[in-house]
Amino acid sequence: MDVLGVIHGDDCRSGVFGEVARARGHRLDEWSLAWGTPIPEPLDSYGAVMVFGGAMHPHQDDHHPWLREETLFLQRLLDLGMPTLGVCLGAQLLARAAHAPVMPAPEPEIGWLPVELTAGAADDPVLGGLPPSFTAFQWHSYTHGLPAGAVELARSRVCTQAFRLGSRVWGIQFHAEITAEQIESWTAEEPDVPPPTMPAETDLNLAGWQAIGRRLSGDFLAVAEGIRAAV
Repeated sequence: MDVLGVIHGDDCRSGVFGEVARARGHRLDEWSLAWGTPIPEPLDSYGAVMVFGGAMHPHQDDHHPWLREETLFLQRLLDLGMPTLGVCLGAQLLARAAHAPVMPAPEPEIGWLPVELTAGAADDPVLGGLPPSFTAFQWHSYTHGLPAGAVELARSRVCTQAFRLGSRVWGIQFHAEITAEQIESWTAEEPDVPPPTMPAETDLNLAGWQAIGRRLSGDFLAVAEGIRAAV
């Protein structure tokens, strides 16, 4: 199966999720609308799309005009019923494409912070296999409303952390795809943003968190594989 990874910067790539896709025998294309280049393959040749994070905010169309085009692209994915997983900015953009509001979060969430699954996650094929509560890696200052018809799957003290829209679309606010190299890059770019405890907490939490990321992305790809096999 071919998988499309929509990225928003060289240090906001597929990470652990890309490793899982390749390990399952899939080919992963990473592509950005900001590059102004055509999608590598026709859209209907892909079995799944993963939309990753970025430093921009989901409604900064004036600064990043391609965000309007990406919103239309994501609306097309929703219309096609394409299995899609959005991460952080990707989740916010999916919510926007589904006509939910996007806005600044009540407070930023940066570092290792607690998240709890909701009752709606109990039978979810992607998040249902995760622990009921976990310490997640976060790096965001924006959030989104819940799209009409969506099921909230996880929350933090601050905002929605995961949702499912229909049976083929998921958004997660936390960075389950994160690698040590990405954390180092983001910290180097904004050294005054993370809490001083983050390096020690990363040493403590990263390995277990990446195991959760592998489980989550593997379960998402399993859904996409089942849909592709049934076509």
